[in-house]
Amino acid sequence: MDKKTPNLPWVEKYRPKQLDDLISHVDIINTIRKFVSEERLPHLLFYGPPGTGKTSTILAVAKQIYSPKEFNSMVLELNASDDRGIGIVRNQILSFASTRTIFKSGFKIVILDEADAMTRDAQNALRRVIEKFTENTRFCIICNYLSKIIPALQSRCTRFRFGPLGTEQMVPRLEYVIQQEGVKVTPDGMTALVTLACGDMRKALNILQSTSMAYDQVNEENVYTCVGHPLSRDIENIVNWVLNDSFSTSYNNIMHLKSAKGLALQDILTEVHQFVHRVDLPVHVRIHLLEKLADVEYRLASGTSEKIQLSSMIAAFQLARNLITKE
Repeated sequence: MDKKTPNLPWVEKYRPKQLDDLISHVDIINTIRKFVSEERLPHLLFYGPPGTGKTSTILAVAKQIYSPKEFNSMVLELNASDDRGIGIVRNQILSFASTRTIFKSGFKIVILDEADAMTRDAQNALRRVIEKFTENTRFCIICNYLSKIIPALQSRCTRFRFGPLGTEQMVPRLEYVIQQEGVKVTPDGMTALVTLACGDMRKALNILQSTSMAYDQVNEENVYTCVGHPLSRDIENIVNWVLNDSFSTSYNNIMHLKSAKGLALQDILTEVHQFVHRVDLPVHVRIHLLEKLADVEYRLASGTSEKIQLSSMIAAFQLARNLITKE
């Protein structure tokens, strides 16, 4: 545990400092390690969902290549929050890439984080800069959506896809943080953390930290309450009500549950949708239900009343019941 920075968020406090600390994408890490050891690092393009280790990987590479004193003069990191329009590409990036360091041989690194937020003009301006200064500068482009990077930039880089992390990769790292911070976590709490994170390590650590600050123990109920996500047993109850009770009883029960637990209909819909796939229903009934749930979600996204859309959702299940009884 770092005594000098006790107030840092855990995602920064436990950010990997070197390549050996990274917990996933072993093949990618090994390839990059080989590039670094042979001093043949190409231009890199990392893409994939958030919290999968893209920024951590390139920062670990940079820290491995340069000493702390050299880091600031050899690495230029630009994030989406910085201005990265065509002017910055032509001025700041160009002047950084074109100057050579007197006392240090080797290349500089330019890290363009969240590059999918860059305009097409800025990306086009970057094409020539990348080509012209390859001798003394390497570019690392990081994005969530590969389709938002122009093909000309993609062809100049070696691409690596960072997929969502698996449970077996996340659990050991979470256990290490739990041990360092002295948090009480139950097995069902750990399962809830990994389930809600959906392969995003940053999200898992943030949920763990917020739950541990709000409650003495990190268990399933506390994790779901902290995130405001419906519990699986609540979803079971909701599906049970809409399939077995009358319209008014279902409506009142769900409204009471929503206000008691502060649930959003959008979250309930997402979970109910997953549940519908698991329930053994005739195919045409399931298709009818999924179409109706999709309509409800579309209307919710358009900003309509939650109460009316809840009624619509219950009505869809009532119709499904009628279809089943007809058979």
